[in-house]
Amino acid sequence: MARLDGTATNLMMGRAMPRAKPAAVLAMIMAAGGCFAGTPDTGLASAAGSAAGASQTQTQAPTQAFTFAAIDGGTINLADHLGHPVLVVNTASLCGFTPQYDDLQALHDLYSAQGLLVLAVPSDDFNQELSSAEAVKEFCSVNFDLTLPMTDITPVRGAGAHPFYVWLAREHGFTPGWNFNKVLIGPEGDVIGTWGSTVKPTSQPIVSRIEPFLK
Repeated sequence: MARLDGTATNLMMGRAMPRAKPAAVLAMIMAAGGCFAGTPDTGLASAAGSAAGASQTQTQAPTQAFTFAAIDGGTINLADHLGHPVLVVNTASLCGFTPQYDDLQALHDLYSAQGLLVLAVPSDDFNQELSSAEAVKEFCSVNFDLTLPMTDITPVRGAGAHPFYVWLAREHGFTPGWNFNKVLIGPEGDVIGTWGSTVKPTSQPIVSRIEPFLK
């Protein structure tokens, strides 16, 4: 089993850098008024998913088979991934945390063959997403060579939230507090942990919770 030796560096060594120069992406984010990683607290999840990596272990698996509309058409059914870990991340193209797409792709590259599903859920709930799924797909392809599964632009909080996020809020007290909040679902459908925006996907607190479930 491929493993991360305690740092994100080893994981990222096998990941190609994005084709766009970082300065160009940063300039695009600045022009859109995006958030930045140094912004205090606004990048944190709710109390159930703090940036310190607060985790929850639940004993009840979801009774509903949640599906998402895929960015390429069709559906992504979480029930198809029972028996494997799933990392669900609400994303946005114009946020200061958008470079975490590289980390998400790195997890996908290293662990997808061992059963991990990394699922990006683009959302405009914080007014930092592009205007269409086509624009999001092009942005992610050009700037981050993204090949991991992505949903269509999806509400993740409030009255119009996707049923998966309604369930998370109701049953587990978790609502994304900003873009790039992470939710790890275990092989039996239980919530293993939640993390805020400032916790990188390749950080040890997240990877150490994923690796025990890999095949």
